Amino acid sequence: MISQKDIIDLNTATGTMRCNVYRPTQEGQFPCVIFYSEIFQITAPIERSARIMAGHGFVVVVPEVFHELNAIGTVLAYDDAGKDKGNQDKFTKPLEDHDSDTVAMIEYFEQQPYCSKRFGAMGVCIGGHLAYRAALNPRIESAFCLYATDIHSNTLPCQDGNDSFSRTKDIQGAITMIWGKQDPHVSTEGRQKIYQQLIDTERNFVWHEFNGQHAFMRDEGERYDAELALHCYKLAVDQFRRDL
Repeated sequence: MISQKDIIDLNTATGTMRCNVYRPTQEGQFPCVIFYSEIFQITAPIERSARIMAGHGFVVVVPEVFHELNAIGTVLAYDDAGKDKGNQDKFTKPLEDHDSDTVAMIEYFEQQPYCSKRFGAMGVCIGGHLAYRAALNPRIESAFCLYATDIHSNTLPCQDGNDSFSRTKDIQGAITMIWGKQDPHVSTEGRQKIYQQLIDTERNFVWHEFNGQHAFMRDEGERYDAELALHCYKLAVDQFRRDL
């Protein structure tokens, strides 16, 4: 399926947020998947991932996750300077502001004629966490979270008791957790902690642990695993087609 790209600047509770939107060129209404990026924002690999998903019949919305802290259009490089700035942003923006970003996207895209008014979330790295977080919103019916950081450790700023791990019981939709067992950012103990929380709260979830490194989906660099990435895209497409 051929897709097209639009750029939309949304008003949010914390300022203007740019979103790249990838959607099928053909007429019709399609489910909307919010795709949360890594700390580097909308890089070329993130754009390619979004296009892959859009080409399977979804409206894929990629927000600039740290729009309050960077000029519109900022893309951080995959180098030490980019990593340092991205991590600084990650530890500055409170989760509550990510929540209001999600609300702004849902409210805008449910009014668009090409959206079926069904919403899912997907993300990688911190974006995996933000997809998990987005699932706290009852409008998000399905979430696909890849090597989500900072859930187990409660290391993102938020109000007391409002961290994503503690709020797991509020997830109403289906959720899939994807992990790489060679990922140094989420230890075996960290993964087990999240798994047990999902069990204890009786959530509807699927769990996969692969022999992969952190960022194995990113089609640049030494950690990219093409076969594993293709498998995960297939899992995500199947899930969203089933749930949305």
